[in-house]
Amino acid sequence: MSAPAAATPEVEGGRGRRRRWELTAVGVLVAAIFLIPFIVMVLGSLKSRAEILRIPPTYLPESWHLDNYRTMWDTPETPLPFNMVSTIVISVFATALVLVVAIPAAYYTARHRFPGRAAFLGLVLVTQMMQPTVLVTGLIRQFFTLGINDTWLAMILVNAAFNLSFAVWILHSFFAAIPVEIEEAAQLDGLNRWQILTKVSLPLVWPGIVTATIFTVVACWNEFAASLVVLTTPENQPLSVALTKFVGQYDTAWQYVFSISTVGIIPVVILFAFIEKRLVAGLTAGSVK
Repeated sequence: MSAPAAATPEVEGGRGRRRRWELTAVGVLVAAIFLIPFIVMVLGSLKSRAEILRIPPTYLPESWHLDNYRTMWDTPETPLPFNMVSTIVISVFATALVLVVAIPAAYYTARHRFPGRAAFLGLVLVTQMMQPTVLVTGLIRQFFTLGINDTWLAMILVNAAFNLSFAVWILHSFFAAIPVEIEEAAQLDGLNRWQILTKVSLPLVWPGIVTATIFTVVACWNEFAASLVVLTTPENQPLSVALTKFVGQYDTAWQYVFSISTVGIIPVVILFAFIEKRLVAGLTAGSVK
């Protein structure tokens, strides 16, 4: 029996193109499924309340109400400009605090074998299962004692504390994956431990830093339960709490709910688009002479 003929380059090329088209079609379908709720939200923000509640519903607005994005800032229910500033300040400073603490902690646990190391890492992971609402009574008592209740500082500390464990765990895995020989070579070149961390290890774990940053920012941006209890002054509350002011027991201003939700996700999308460009670059930055 003769051996089967090998596939020609033309046949292999046709199969490769067909496979790429199939993967592209699947990707477009999955993306459409995830984007449909956001599309409905954006279109709803451009409708009137009566049109949103109409049955059967309309897909595209019959009349485009771009003024929803202007009038929502002047509604008497809540001071939205202050709420936006509050959300940004709390998210940025809480994320910065998490990274400042998590990076050296993760580096130390990845490079040093100390008694109770496994128990410490396990405890870090267990704390991720707890929510601020579980400890809200104790937190409020502490904040009253420290005199920082109903302040941005209180929510910065809360958000940083409850997102620190995930950042430490993620960064620990990235630091542990760096070969020790790279740091030993840098040490032979005369670098001290701090220089090795900042000039050699950090560029190599940049993808982990990006991951921790995105997770922390999104978690702080969307945090609701603790902010609702800790922040009682309307001007200090974030957007997640301010949004509930438009949802009443007998009436809901859906046009403003959709508009505020659309505005609220824009900074997070911009942040991700900005950081994503540096994600691949971090995979190859670094270290070897």
